[in-house]
Amino acid sequence: MEVPERLQPVLAEVTPLAERFGDAGHRLYLVGGVVRDLLANRPLDDRDLDFTTDARPDETEALLSGWADAVWNQGKRFGTIGAKRGDRHYEVTTHRAEAYQPDSRKPDVKFSDAVEADLERRDFTVNAMALALPEPRLIDPFDGIADLAAGRLRTPLAPEESFSDDPLRMLRAARFIAGYRLTPDEALVDAVRAMRNRLEIVSAERIRDELDKLVVVDQPGPGLWFVVDTGLAEEFLPELPALALEQDPIHRHKDVLAHTIAVVERTSADRLLRLAALFHDVGKPKTRSFGERGVSFHHHEVVGARMTEERMRALRYPAEDIATVRKLVELHLRFHTYKMGWSDRAVRRYVRDAGPLLDRLNELVRSDCTTRNQAKAKALSARMDELDAWIARLREQEELDAIRPDLDGRAVMQRLGVPPGPAVGQALEFLLDLRLDEGPLGEEEAGRRLDAWWAAQPH
Repeated sequence: MEVPERLQPVLAEVTPLAERFGDAGHRLYLVGGVVRDLLANRPLDDRDLDFTTDARPDETEALLSGWADAVWNQGKRFGTIGAKRGDRHYEVTTHRAEAYQPDSRKPDVKFSDAVEADLERRDFTVNAMALALPEPRLIDPFDGIADLAAGRLRTPLAPEESFSDDPLRMLRAARFIAGYRLTPDEALVDAVRAMRNRLEIVSAERIRDELDKLVVVDQPGPGLWFVVDTGLAEEFLPELPALALEQDPIHRHKDVLAHTIAVVERTSADRLLRLAALFHDVGKPKTRSFGERGVSFHHHEVVGARMTEERMRALRYPAEDIATVRKLVELHLRFHTYKMGWSDRAVRRYVRDAGPLLDRLNELVRSDCTTRNQAKAKALSARMDELDAWIARLREQEELDAIRPDLDGRAVMQRLGVPPGPAVGQALEFLLDLRLDEGPLGEEEAGRRLDAWWAAQPH
């Protein structure tokens, strides 16, 4: 085949390895995202490279050991040997056919001598292509290149068999629908609807990682609609379809599900920010009420923050991720409490509460405005611009990003003549409130205020 210029550096890099396998009587094939993105005319970045081979794991390990800087065999049981050469990571996997048992989270692995047998067990036809090396030749037994051109998502085998092999593929389909603008084959959609509860055998960690990959594609909306429309979301993120609230004909309100997906797409592709956008309104179904002024969702941010933490824990997110997303959900309405305008005091408290999440929070607030009312959208944008300007002004005047009391704990104990204990904490809290309300006071003035406060306390 004619080698596109942008693939030539990759081929030059891997040809010595392919020749090494060839000299040992084996074939090496480049597979995975590099092949797919080459054919889809997408950028080829410095990603890891994946290969498949007819060599067995012991042989692969021996061949890599004389070529790579480092070799590891944690995946050897499943036929995969990892390696590193220079700055690049490689994975070489023996041709395999694998299938999950109905009650198991782990696949049974059987090795094969034919690359076609390996490709037929891959998730989608657009991923079931290989480039034979060292003389490049495309292996495409399931017309993956035609599906890429037609914008179609299919499985190499019957979708029921493919999803039975690895049920996570049902969720992975959402990522390819969104990331590659592919339309799922009708048989694929029907299989997901029928087999969605099969996802229960997949570990929470694998589901979490696939969700993360979905939310950071440029426009994840089509993938999110897919998991809702097929019922798959009920199996791992039931809070999402729950946002499709029944519309009340009298007390009309925004379609919360459509709004949520729109907000996700409006934010930048920051994983935690996108997750916060996904969860920001999950408390609305539990807090919806109807009154004389229409529908309301009082304290949905508080309820939603708790629900967010519960779901992210179930999906085994790290504690730091959970804390970040929960805080963004909890604070996403704070901006709107200042409808009458800003003050130095309000801005200090807003910045302090947001802490290092300030930029993400402000982007979430801006993205949360999906109204078609141009006047309303313009007014909100103007208020956000005002806040940004106010923050910038205070940053020039004060250490706004590190607000702390004018006196530290040691100075408080010395001035009040008290030992470490609750009284010191109460004094520091008083001084912090002063700092937030009035800005920097200096040690002398802060000390005088502290003396007066202390004199008024019961001893």
